[in-house]
Amino acid sequence: MSATVEAAIAARRADTPERARARALDQRDKLAGLRARFDLPAGEIYLDGNSLGAMPASVPAAINGALTEGWARDLIRSWNGRDWHNLPVTVGDRLSPLMGAARGEVLAADSTSVNLYKAFCAAMRMRPGRAKVISERNNFPTDVHILQGAIANVFPQAKLVLADDSDESVLALIDAETAVVCLSHVNYRSGRLRDMAAVTKAAHDAGALVIWDLCHSLGALPVDLNACAADFAVGCTYKYMNGGPGAPAFLFVAGRHLDAARNPLTGWQGHAAPFGFEIDYRPARTMEKFRVGTPPVLSYLPLLESLAVFEETDMARLREESLALTDFFIELTEARLAGHGFSLVTPRDHALRGSQVALTHENGWPIMQALIACGVVGDFRAPDILRFGFTPLYVGFEDVWGAVATLEAIMTGGLWREPRFAERKLVT
Repeated sequence: MSATVEAAIAARRADTPERARARALDQRDKLAGLRARFDLPAGEIYLDGNSLGAMPASVPAAINGALTEGWARDLIRSWNGRDWHNLPVTVGDRLSPLMGAARGEVLAADSTSVNLYKAFCAAMRMRPGRAKVISERNNFPTDVHILQGAIANVFPQAKLVLADDSDESVLALIDAETAVVCLSHVNYRSGRLRDMAAVTKAAHDAGALVIWDLCHSLGALPVDLNACAADFAVGCTYKYMNGGPGAPAFLFVAGRHLDAARNPLTGWQGHAAPFGFEIDYRPARTMEKFRVGTPPVLSYLPLLESLAVFEETDMARLREESLALTDFFIELTEARLAGHGFSLVTPRDHALRGSQVALTHENGWPIMQALIACGVVGDFRAPDILRFGFTPLYVGFEDVWGAVATLEAIMTGGLWREPRFAERKLVT
C-alpha cells in the first residue's frame, strides 16, 4: 500500500465534530443491529449497494446445505422434497409486500431484460390499434434496447418516443395514441425518483398501460404498486435486495390483468401442466404463465437469506434512515469538497430522491478508482458520474463521514492523478 493511499485512509480516523456527530447518530440508529447480518470486508466502506448488494452472513451455510444435503444427498428428490420447483412463486410471494403487491402477482424468475420483454409484449397486445410507446432518454440502456428490439421484431407499427428526466416531460407525451409507458421509478444515473401515482394515473386516463422498472427502488424505499394501480413492473434483486450476482429478477402483473396478459415466451414451465408433457402449449391461469425455463435453484438461496433480514424491519424505517444518510452525505460533500470541481446531480428534495447520491466531476473515473483503492467503494457511470448508494441495512453515519473524509484527502493530496487510476476496466 502506497504512502498516499495510507494517508487518505488515515483521514477517516481523524476526530472531528462531524465524526462525533456521525457516531452519535449511529448510536441512535434503530437499524444498527441488522448490520451484523451482513458479511463485509473489515475496514472497508461499501457504498455500492445500488449496483451489487452486500452478502448476508448466512448465505454460505444456506448454499452449503443445498449442495451437501440437497443436491449431493437428496439429488432429484429435492425438486419436491425441498420445494425447489416452486421457488419462482414462493420467492415472488415474499417479495410482494415490499412492492405493495398481492400474493400471486409477483414471479421471481429470469432477468430484468427478459421480464421487460414479457411485460412489454403482453401490454402491447392488450392495446391493439395503438402505436406510441413512451420511455425516457436517460433510462438504463437495456430497457430502451429491449423496447427497440421488440418493436423491430414484433411490433413494427409501433413508434418509440423518449422523454426527459422530469415527470412533466412524460406527461406531455401521453395521448390517445399511447399504448405503453415504460419508465424507471428511480433513475440509475441521477437517483431521481418519479411520481409513480401521478404518471400512472395520467397514462390510464389516456387509456395506456404502464411498466415500471424498480431496479433502483425495491428494497431502498417504499413501493406500493397496487395503491398506484400499476399495471406491470420488473426489476432485479441483486442491488438493494442483496440477492447476489445471478439472483433472479422479478415480474409483477396486476391481478386484474392476469387473464388478458399473455407471455410471449411460451416455455414449458409456463404450461398449465408442465409435467404432463403435452406437445401443444396451454398457458397456466395463474402468474405461473410467465414462467419460461427451469429455475436456477442456487441463485434463489441468497435472496431468501436477505428477505429474512428485510422481514425484521419495514420500508418506512429504511426510507427514513436512507434520507438521513443521503442528507448527511450531501451536507458533508458540500462543506468539505467545495472548490474541488464536484457538482450534485441528485435532487435535494426528498420527494424526488431515491437512495443514492450522484456527483459529477470531469475526472470522475480516476477519482473513483483512487477512492476504491482507499477502501471506499462506489462506482462510476459514463461520462462523469460518481455514484454512491446508501443501504441502511449495513451503512451507517460514520461510514458516510469516512467516505467524505477519504474523498477530501484524495482530492487535496492529488492521489487520483496517479497513472494507474486512469486505466479503464470492463466493468465500471
